[in-house]
Amino acid sequence: MPGWLGRLGAGLTDMSERLDRRRAQVEREQTAQPPDTPPESPEPAEPDDPAPVPAAAVAAKAAARPAARPAPPAGARPDPAEAVPWGVRVAAEASWRLLVLAGTVWVLMRVISAIQLVVFAFVIALLVTALLQPTVARLTRRGVPRGLATALTAISGFVVIGLMGWFVTWQVMENIDSLSTQIQSGIDDLRNWLLKSPFHVTDKQINQIAKNLREAIGANADQITSAGLEGVQVIVETLTSILLVFFSTLFLLYDGKRIWEWFLKLVPAAARPGVAGAGPRAWRTLTAYVRGTVLVALIDATFIGIGIYFLNVPMAVPLAVFIFLFSFIPLVGAVASGALAVIVALVTQGVFTAVMTLVVVLAVQQIEGHVLQPFILGRAVRVHPLAVVLTVAAGGMVAGIGGAVVAVPLVAVANTVVGYLRTYAEELRQQKAALAGPADAVLEENAEDPAHQG
Repeated sequence: MPGWLGRLGAGLTDMSERLDRRRAQVEREQTAQPPDTPPESPEPAEPDDPAPVPAAAVAAKAAARPAARPAPPAGARPDPAEAVPWGVRVAAEASWRLLVLAGTVWVLMRVISAIQLVVFAFVIALLVTALLQPTVARLTRRGVPRGLATALTAISGFVVIGLMGWFVTWQVMENIDSLSTQIQSGIDDLRNWLLKSPFHVTDKQINQIAKNLREAIGANADQITSAGLEGVQVIVETLTSILLVFFSTLFLLYDGKRIWEWFLKLVPAAARPGVAGAGPRAWRTLTAYVRGTVLVALIDATFIGIGIYFLNVPMAVPLAVFIFLFSFIPLVGAVASGALAVIVALVTQGVFTAVMTLVVVLAVQQIEGHVLQPFILGRAVRVHPLAVVLTVAAGGMVAGIGGAVVAVPLVAVANTVVGYLRTYAEELRQQKAALAGPADAVLEENAEDPAHQG
């Protein structure tokens, strides 16, 4: 009895749908067909008593068949949503989503700018942690307690950084008098060379340029004075940042794993497996970037420093330290530090020494760009040069030198995370398809088996 009632209901439903389709077709022919066109031959009527069909197949066919939408009456206006072209609908859907994303990014940037000191200190602590964490892991594997290994590594790292800063300051203060004398002598030599050069520069033009420089300095005296008055605030912010970086590095080195596990609890459960897999890969990318950049910067500073030392350029060692520090800003830092070395060589030793310094800087940078970075950094942190330039420029505009330093590693990490999540989503989709395939085959077998029919 249930099987017979199911077949009867399916047959009535099928008949009703055929009648609705036939009625809609007749109405369309009456409204669209010219009067002189003979009507088309009707479709052959289906037999009133079709052959018995299994109940499960009929029910599945009726459920899968879309419901026929009745044709609108003649002269009625269409639905406004259907009157809009499909391309305009897609553009509108994409536009409001982009507006939501832009608003979210704007709010996020406002929040970051309000706590810029804290955010910048934490990002620097992440970079320092990525540099020091392998040392902590090595000491822990050798039996040193994790707390002691963390303290020794962090204190040693910050002591080395402090010694570098003290050495640069000491070298500059020791050589400032002789450097100023050499700069003045170099300016006089440059002036004499310009007077005798084929550029036809006159003494009056040189004096006018010097006058313009003095007037510009005088006009900006108020800004220079206000900058000097703000020096106390800058010192306080610098000390606060150093303390934040130090304590953040300590806790990240000692308890980084539990901090990451706590962060995963904030992620929605559906996205937690993907984020849990992307986190370690992002950390490996950041570690490879920081360690590779430090090694490349050390090689650049060593070879350029040796070159300018043999060229008798004053303060060769402080200049090498500046080159090391500026190398953490991709592309822009190398150009700025090389230009500084060339300018010092020009004003102190003359044009020939400046040209030779430029040759040394360009040679080392070419070796860095074509040999060192591809070999040391590898494919893990490969970012297109255009993306590097735009990222450094955007980071510098948003947060100054600090933004330019941290922009590229953040983009490298984001590139790794996005690539992994895309691969993870594709693998998850394939796994679902593979699991759904056998289930569909079982359902089809049950539908064809008479024992499973009503």
